[in-house]
Amino acid sequence: MKRDQLEQLIRWKTSVSRKPLMIRGARQVGKTWLMKEFGKLNYEQVVYLNFEKTKRLKSIFTEDFDIQRMIIALQVESALTIQAENTLLIFDEIQAIPEALTTLKYFAEEAPQYHIIAAGSLLGVALHADISFPVGKVEYLDLYPMNFSEFLLAIGEEGLVNILNSGDWQLISSYATKYIEKLRYYYFVGGMPEAILKFRENFNFEEVRKIQKDLLNAYDQDFSKHSPVELVPRLRMVWNSLPAQLAKENKKFIYGLLKNGARAKEFELAITWLADCGQVYKIPGISKPGMPLKAYEIQSTFKLFMVDIGLLGAMTDLDKKTILLGNKIFIEFKGAFTEQYVLQQLKTEEDLSIYYWSSDSSKAEIDFVIQHTGKVVPIEVKAEENLQAKSLKVYYEKFQPAVSLRASMSDFRKRERLVNVPLYAISRIPGIIKSG
Repeated sequence: MKRDQLEQLIRWKTSVSRKPLMIRGARQVGKTWLMKEFGKLNYEQVVYLNFEKTKRLKSIFTEDFDIQRMIIALQVESALTIQAENTLLIFDEIQAIPEALTTLKYFAEEAPQYHIIAAGSLLGVALHADISFPVGKVEYLDLYPMNFSEFLLAIGEEGLVNILNSGDWQLISSYATKYIEKLRYYYFVGGMPEAILKFRENFNFEEVRKIQKDLLNAYDQDFSKHSPVELVPRLRMVWNSLPAQLAKENKKFIYGLLKNGARAKEFELAITWLADCGQVYKIPGISKPGMPLKAYEIQSTFKLFMVDIGLLGAMTDLDKKTILLGNKIFIEFKGAFTEQYVLQQLKTEEDLSIYYWSSDSSKAEIDFVIQHTGKVVPIEVKAEENLQAKSLKVYYEKFQPAVSLRASMSDFRKRERLVNVPLYAISRIPGIIKSG
């Protein structure tokens, strides 16, 4: 496999202001593999410690915060001589020992020469608990499921990725049939590394679905294992409502779909928990597309997406026959899969803030409004080739954007201030924005 984040990790390694790095991401998105692969490629040796599996590590971090003592203990644990300049220290599932999170502060202040990466599937939840963890002492990297380009690389389609990266739209369009075929596969398989690796073996959809179902069960077990008992029923209600939330024409999160009379106050903590552990993406609404978008965020209005399109299909028992029946999959559930797909691709892009906008009457909704390189750009998602962009027209008349994007099944085309981007080429959006 090849992950885009390997390049980010190399930049971190060579930075003169390097601090301990924390990788955040949902269960099974590939955090452990990424850390080990990065270490194997860029260091003489790697000290890997799993804090959830090795409970005796707790004593190393709870006695005091003496760096030299901890290094000696880690050498004993790993049977390696730790040399700061050529050793990568990996602290996996670090949230299992909260004191170890605090330790990173002292490594940053007193021993910045050590290269430390920490990760955990519930790290986001831990960071919001009552743990002494000063801001500014660590760096962060968010890891998501593999995007479409990474998927193509994993199944041996490096040529298609190279063509996409070339930005040659005439050449890209000539391979549209191949891209669309692989995109149908991606809608079913999704971006979870284990599912992709299994698919690569024999292209067996049933085996992929079993892996996805097992992962959904693991998520459900996390609810009862790691969250407060009183929160578990609400977590499940929010989680299980996601397909219905996304199948609506207007995809704004509606509490009434959870139960009759449900109120925000009852479920705010559950939504925060799910977002903190990376199982859902919370996309806030904005009142207008001003700079910065954060200043115009509407706290009470948001959309929730699942961590992965493949898991969304598994949760809804999407039949593999849909993959084989042409492009029907793109319009299933009122285009819910396509909007999930586009959001999932955008999340993997660096330095990109994502929101959405709807009119006061809610008759017009722009699926995503993004901020990138000082520009605010609306994106309307179309699940087929019908290019009537009614909502985009309302937005355009109201705000007069310099450029608007429409993601659809059609080929690339640029007309005045509207650019149509093929769904299989969402990765080209940052480049399109930069070029004006």
